[in-house]
Amino acid sequence: MESSQIALSALTPGFADPVHDTQAVFRTLLDALSRPGTIGLIGDVLPEPHGTRAEPAAFAALLALCDDTTPVWLAQADTALASAVRFHTGAPLVDAPATAAFAYIHEAGALPLLESFAPGSAESPEQSATLLIRVEALTGGAPVVLSGPGILDTATISPAGLPARFWRERAALAPLFPCGVDCYLVCGTRLIGLPRTTEAKVN
Repeated sequence: MESSQIALSALTPGFADPVHDTQAVFRTLLDALSRPGTIGLIGDVLPEPHGTRAEPAAFAALLALCDDTTPVWLAQADTALASAVRFHTGAPLVDAPATAAFAYIHEAGALPLLESFAPGSAESPEQSATLLIRVEALTGGAPVVLSGPGILDTATISPAGLPARFWRERAALAPLFPCGVDCYLVCGTRLIGLPRTTEAKVN
């Protein structure tokens, strides 16, 4: 009993108001994907400090999106994050990116090939992976011009810290549509959504 009490006391807290905060974060995530290129802000929904290495936006997204039917893959070891995801969402943790519904990549330079993740199928394209990728900053990097649904003409973003191959690998997945992977670039409490429908050209 004593050891389980200690483990519970060491657990990273989740949302203070799970229903309200989950809904608020989900709306932010949905808006970011429906308007690619805009920066979404995750509100003050997590305790500070929140106890994991994960960016607050990524941790909040996992809490809002995951449940016991969505396997999660963590590219870098984070015991506190793994325990919190399991406890607060019931999501199983998996050892391979190919079996993940959601993945958190804390070190963008160690991002596996995008083809390593599940793209869904023609019958069930929604059974694909969503990636949460931590970047050094959402501005200050090489300009990338976005176009596609949700964007009036074009939008330009300049995230810093992504490997250059990321954009090439994304483009290589485009012919698979409606299959593919959706991505969020996260930094602190902010994020940018990159749905599979968005075309990206690096200047």
